[in-house]
Amino acid sequence: MAKSKTPAKKKEPKHLDQDEFELEEMAYTLIDVIEGKKTKAFTIHKREEPLTGTVTKMDANTKLIHIKDKYMNIHKVHFLDILKISDIDY
Repeated sequence: MAKSKTPAKKKEPKHLDQDEFELEEMAYTLIDVIEGKKTKAFTIHKREEPLTGTVTKMDANTKLIHIKDKYMNIHKVHFLDILKISDIDY
């Protein structure tokens, strides 16, 4: 009896593919946000609710963006997982 091969699971990409222009725009926006200490809403891949907070650090080595929320918790988000940066609607 021959063993049937189980089909290999398609490995889901770790991060979304984004346009190089969009990534460049995002980087400039992040620099503006960190310099102005502005509170923004960050839409993040695989997260239902937007994360609201200020950028406290951008780590070039790990590509992690440190975002501090209103409860002073630090969220480390990979740069490629940030889909959109928006102003806060009060």
